[in-house]
Amino acid sequence: MSAAYLGIDIGTSACKALMMGPEGEVVDSETVAYRVHAPREGWSEQAPEDWISGAAAAVQALIARTGRQPRCIGLSGQMHGMTALDADHKVLRPAILWNDQRTEAECAEITDRAGGLDALLSLTGNRMLPGFTGGKILWMRRHEPDLFEKTRIILNPKDYLRFRLTGDYATEVSDASGTGLFDVVGRRWSADLLDRIGLDRALLPDCFESDVVSARVSSTGAVLFGLDPGIPVVGGGGDAVIQTLGAGVVGEGVLQTTIGTAGIAASALNRPIANPEGRLQVFCNVAPDLWHCMGVSLNAGDAFVWLRDLLSENGAALDFDHLTEAAEGAGIGASGLLFLPYLMGERCPWPDPAARGAFIGLRRHHGGAHMARAVLEGVVYALRDMAALMGQAGLARTRVIHASGGGASSALWNQMLADVFDAEVVTTASSAEGAAFGAAMLAAVGTGDWPELAEAVRVCRVEQRWRPDPARHEAYADLFELYQGLYPALRPVNDRLRDFSQRGFDA
Repeated sequence: MSAAYLGIDIGTSACKALMMGPEGEVVDSETVAYRVHAPREGWSEQAPEDWISGAAAAVQALIARTGRQPRCIGLSGQMHGMTALDADHKVLRPAILWNDQRTEAECAEITDRAGGLDALLSLTGNRMLPGFTGGKILWMRRHEPDLFEKTRIILNPKDYLRFRLTGDYATEVSDASGTGLFDVVGRRWSADLLDRIGLDRALLPDCFESDVVSARVSSTGAVLFGLDPGIPVVGGGGDAVIQTLGAGVVGEGVLQTTIGTAGIAASALNRPIANPEGRLQVFCNVAPDLWHCMGVSLNAGDAFVWLRDLLSENGAALDFDHLTEAAEGAGIGASGLLFLPYLMGERCPWPDPAARGAFIGLRRHHGGAHMARAVLEGVVYALRDMAALMGQAGLARTRVIHASGGGASSALWNQMLADVFDAEVVTTASSAEGAAFGAAMLAAVGTGDWPELAEAVRVCRVEQRWRPDPARHEAYADLFELYQGLYPALRPVNDRLRDFSQRGFDA
């Protein structure tokens, strides 16, 4: 039987396991869902054991259906999530996730201790954002000192999966970049920053390049996941980085967009670039000679889920296809309705936990179809807004966009991308598979079966294309200009609403 490679992605709403064959073909995949918990406004947490039970169920199902054991395993996962373990390797509290917004004060403290924003950027290349792991560690030190005292290691989600698979603590450069504690130019933990904020380096795992075999499946992991012991495990990558690989983007000049729970606009870099004001994220890529530039919106596909749930009646959820069809009939601009998709605060281009979502232009004649259209368009405007910031940082304007994530399955969303960006949009054979496919590709590279990533992306064959329409682009250009003015105009209102909500008035 030919070789197979297993990619496992610990997503925000589900774990996906994917088995890939030697020519890059998807043999089979399995997805197991789990829940996100919001114990307070702006908080987002998850039980790490849910990741493990989901991953184990997905992998066991794949092994049972295919009858194949992987030659190598690659890992991916939601970035920035803080998983704290004690000396007995036990999880101390629910993981604090990437879209959690509680750490504004701690991020300010880190920036101040680093010597200001410019000094912090010189140490790590990135602003300390509320979603990043570094602020969460200081939050636990301040608000849960007893738990912090017991903490012996802090892992991101996919690296906790690695521990349960192999018994080893390790991470890799792309996920480490997203902690905010990593020197992305030197590709190592920033000892200077850790000293300035008083964090022990021993709290963080050893870091490897992403395609390095850094562990092997243990006997305990083999029983839990239904795998053979001794299978090599490569580092893999944070989902926001590795899914560019799965979409076939490994060189400069091509933009990759992801519409999943979050929205991402990303490009590969041959060298790290300056990051004025830290409004973009500049991370290490999953190849040793590449870096990664991206903007991340906290609200994309999840905004459409929110609207679907809002419009659903009597507990019966609306069908996404039905809602998308209704949105298509509403026409460009949704009859004068704009949507600002900042339902969980925002990261890029505005790093602001107090940012709020809004419908602008709402009139009596607007209905659910107009709202659906406005949400779809608002998500695309957010991607375009981030791409504009990337242009200001010196990245060339793209003429080709590789669309990925769940949103890439929507022809309407892909056509919107083409028309708003005035660029050709393509999906590849692997684009719907997301980060799990990129993790499997890295596993093939890590074994040496595929010599390098540049050759690996040959399997990412273009399947569909959407070309921009000049008339629609002109209309969208006017609407996008209006969209870009919304956040600056609403920021004072959002700040006051945040203060009001924190006062805790009851009905």
